[in-house]
Amino acid sequence: MTDLGTIRLFATHPHACSYLPEEEATTVFVDPTYPVEKNLYSQLSESGFRRSGSHLYRPHCSHCKACVPARIPVSAFQMNRQQRRCWKRNQDLDIRQVEQIDTETHYQLYARYIELRHNDGDMYPPSPEQYRSFLTSEWGVTEYLEFWLEERLLGVAVCDRMTNGYSAVYTFFEPAEHRRSLGAFAILYQIELAKAAHLPSVYLGYWIKQCPKMSYKTNYRPLELYIDNRWVRIN
Repeated sequence: MTDLGTIRLFATHPHACSYLPEEEATTVFVDPTYPVEKNLYSQLSESGFRRSGSHLYRPHCSHCKACVPARIPVSAFQMNRQQRRCWKRNQDLDIRQVEQIDTETHYQLYARYIELRHNDGDMYPPSPEQYRSFLTSEWGVTEYLEFWLEERLLGVAVCDRMTNGYSAVYTFFEPAEHRRSLGAFAILYQIELAKAAHLPSVYLGYWIKQCPKMSYKTNYRPLELYIDNRWVRIN
């Protein structure tokens, strides 16, 4: 196990928070020259780190602790009624695992998703360069899941298989298919992948109580939150 105290971290300058407009955000990144591999990535996830592209980061704001790492303990998870309906509704999809998502079909789906669902966020406007740098495959752990309805690509989930679970990196999907709740289905599918692989958790990134866009994460129960340097289960 790597001594995390030996890894250099770099902090950004304070900048406007994209989730809480009244706050300033500071982020710490693992030294990009440090040799990261699966075990270290998994270890850092236990301390609340997250991947974006080829970078591992964690919020480190001086006056705000709103960003709370969240994960689902898969052995205890039970679908609620809404999630069971979502699961059944999407059983007609063909789910494929692929090694890359660098076609025009993939990018156009991503661009449409950002333009219609997240045009007020950091990833707007989308570009091919941003797409490639954000959704890279890193350290031999990344899996790309495609969701097809016959010959039509409806969604893509980018996830990392670590030693301690799956990390749900990002999901994008056809905005017109809102009735399918493809974002929720992608998480449910990763929970099933983790169970099949005997991995304990699915990591959801950060939950922010005051941010409505993050509220969906509390629909998965039980949920574990990283509070005061330890994982706390809420039911």
